[in-house]
Amino acid sequence: QVQLVESGGGLVQSGGSLRLSCAASGFAFSYYEMSWVRQAPGKGPEWVATISTHGGSTRYADSVKGRFTISRDNGKNTLYLQMNGLKSDDTALYYCARGWITSNREASPPGAGQGTQVTVSS
Repeated sequence: QVQLVESGGGLVQSGGSLRLSCAASGFAFSYYEMSWVRQAPGKGPEWVATISTHGGSTRYADSVKGRFTISRDNGKNTLYLQMNGLKSDDTALYYCARGWITSNREASPPGAGQGTQVTVSS
């Protein structure tokens, strides 16, 4: 079955960096566009970034543009999110999703147990 397992989250000071990973299995990863989504407590899902099947095209939410970089390694079936210049507003549960997502309306909540928590202290 389809599995997406995120890792790399943690507690970081404002201005710091983290690199998130999403290990995919159960489907042909290289055939799917992939996205990162985040959800803060009490808020709906927020689209973060999207990448094409071979990484040649990316899109970012305005709130993270210039600070976050999405990438993928199809040989390892893994999606990444490099996050630099972290702010307290970036505190959220981060999770990956299949598909070309470019708006909050298209983003779904995380599955049970899915995601990695990022907490940015000011």
